[in-house]
Amino acid sequence: QVQLVESGGGLVQAGGSLRLSCAASGRTFSSYAMGWFRQAPGKEREFVATISRSGGTNYYADSVKGRFTISRDNVKNTVNLEMNSLKAEDTAVYYCAARSGIPTTQIADYAYWGQGTQVTVSS
Repeated sequence: QVQLVESGGGLVQAGGSLRLSCAASGRTFSSYAMGWFRQAPGKEREFVATISRSGGTNYYADSVKGRFTISRDNVKNTVNLEMNSLKAEDTAVYYCAARSGIPTTQIADYAYWGQGTQVTVSS
């Protein structure tokens, strides 16, 4: 029904920037709130950012506020995560996810997930 593919991950030095993208296939992309989550080695998956269907509302984890920006383009069917001032603790696999309805911070609320893209920040 909905397929999500992340891209843009890679290796970057601390203090640098990366922009992740998530391409969605499906006829009703604009009906989904979108989220970004991440999972570091040995840790549980955690919320990073989410954006509403129209892009008018978004929320961020405290750990990334002021550094990361989520955005979406409902014409191109993409959601992006711009990451600035990266830290070693940002190293993780980043996942794009989709859900019907309002944006939330809970993993269990999201029905569709991408395969993940690796972000590695060197200290």
